[in-house]
Parts: sequence; structure tokens; C-alpha cells
Amino acid sequence: MIKAILHRLIQAVLVALLVGLLTFAMTRSLPGDLAYRIAAGRYGFDVVDSAAAAKVSAELGLDQPALQALGHWLLDMLRLDLGTSLVTGAPVIDEIRHQLGHTLELSLAAILLSLFIGPPLGILAGLRPGGWLDNSLIFVSTALRALPQFVVGLVLIIVFGLTLQLLPAAGHDHGGHLILPALTLALGLAAVSNRVARDAMLAVSRSAYYTFGRTKGLSEWQVFRRHGLRNVSVPILTYLGMQFVYLVEGVVVVETLFAWPGIGHSLVHAIFGRDIPMVQGTALVMGLTFVALNGLVDAACYMIDPRRRAQ
Repeated sequence: MIKAILHRLIQAVLVALLVGLLTFAMTRSLPGDLAYRIAAGRYGFDVVDSAAAAKVSAELGLDQPALQALGHWLLDMLRLDLGTSLVTGAPVIDEIRHQLGHTLELSLAAILLSLFIGPPLGILAGLRPGGWLDNSLIFVSTALRALPQFVVGLVLIIVFGLTLQLLPAAGHDHGGHLILPALTLALGLAAVSNRVARDAMLAVSRSAYYTFGRTKGLSEWQVFRRHGLRNVSVPILTYLGMQFVYLVEGVVVVETLFAWPGIGHSLVHAIFGRDIPMVQGTALVMGLTFVALNGLVDAACYMIDPRRRAQ
């Protein structure tokens, strides 16, 4: 466990460096006048002119060399200072702290919803391979994985938001606004987790210890509860760590589509506004969150699998 923690800490440092370098290079290479776009974000595109852009450039030091600006950002990061937004003037850490709560709320709802949808169906399919449920899940899972997230979200909006008018299509006024974006992410996560659960259940059900449980006279539920559930949970939790990549990518698209005020939605606006500190801070927090979540998955697998503790 100590080695795993040290590994995650080293990974977090490398992620921070890579994210900082890549986001800085990409934002600096975007087409257009950086000072003009920031001035437009502050004062509006209708009133901004070259004088306002020159004033913003002098105020923010945008004319300094790129390496010097990168060095200042890295030194600030070592002091845990993510800087100040070039558009709003607010500290980046305060902006992210507010938006990250909404993103974590959406992500947690999507993960829980996917766990209620995917693994139970996959376990049932694994107990009866080749049946109608197994074949149907293959078709549905393949279709969901092939469709981009914004297409799945638009279909849900058209069906439940516009046609049936059961749920709000976008916004963040009450709990009902959480359902459609969470379901959009959950369907993509469940499309993979049900196949992982199905293959894991099939392998466990054909193992010697599972067969011996039946031989002892245990019922199917007793055999599953004593010998199957924990063994199936380990690969599901392990793959959940890999699904966080899908989740990190998904919040950017889904939050923008449903106007959800999270960190992904903020990242899109920061890119359009050329708000470099905001882009760097947001990408950094998303990368470190991914490392932290994978660390929690490793800890959970360590706790439920005695074989790892024995090793």
C-alpha cells in the first residue's frame, strides 16, 4: 500500500508538470490576438478596440517572452498559487472551487447510476451466456459506445425534455436538471461496465471453487453471495479506474451541452476567452482529480481482495 501511495504521488507530480507545459503551449499557439480576445471577454466584442487590447497586454504582461511566463507559472504552482483569471480578475482557485463541486456532483451521480445499470445486467448475462439478455446487451453496448456523447445527450433532450416534457433540458435550478446529464454519462459508463461484469461473472461461474459451492449444497444465491460477488467486484472496480478517463472527457461535452456550471463548462469558456491561467488551473485540477480517483480505486481493490494484501 505504501508503494502504491508513493507511485500515485509521483504520478501526480508528473501529471502537474505535463499538464502545465501542454496547456501553456497549446493556449499560446491558438490563432488570434491573445490580448484582443481577453479584452473582448472583459468589455465585449462590440466595444473593444486596439487601444483596449494594448492596455490589457501591458497590464497582464502578455508581451513578455513565453519561457519567462511559463517559469512564473511553475513557480506559482510550487507555492500552490494558480494565479488570477485574466478575464474576471478573480483568483483561479476560487473559481475552480465553486465549479468543481458541481462537477463532482454530476460525476458521482453518473457513476452511481452506471453501477445500478451496468454491473447487475452484466452479472445476469454472465450467468446465462448466449441468452437473449446477453445478445441484447452486446448490441446496446456497442451502439452506446459507438455514439458520441453529445448525440446521446441530444436524443435524451429530444425524448424526455422536448417530446415528453418530463425533465428539464438544461440548467441548474433544481435536482431535476441533474438527471439528463448524469444519465448521458452513465449510459456510456454502463455500456462498458456491463461487459466487464459479464465476462467476470462467466469466468467465476466456471471456476472450480464456484462449482464446489454448488456441490456442497448451497443455493445459487448463496454461492453467488459467498463466492461470486467479491470476485466479480474486483475487475469491475479495477476497470472503473480506467473509465475515469471517459468521465473526465465526458464532463466537458456534457456540461457544455446541458449548460451545467461545472469545471468542464468553465474550461470551454476559458479556452474561447484565452484565459491562460484558468485553462491551466482547470486542466491541472482535472488531471490531479483523475490520479486521486484512481488511487481510491486501488485502495478499494486492496481492501476487498485478500490476495493483494497477501502479496
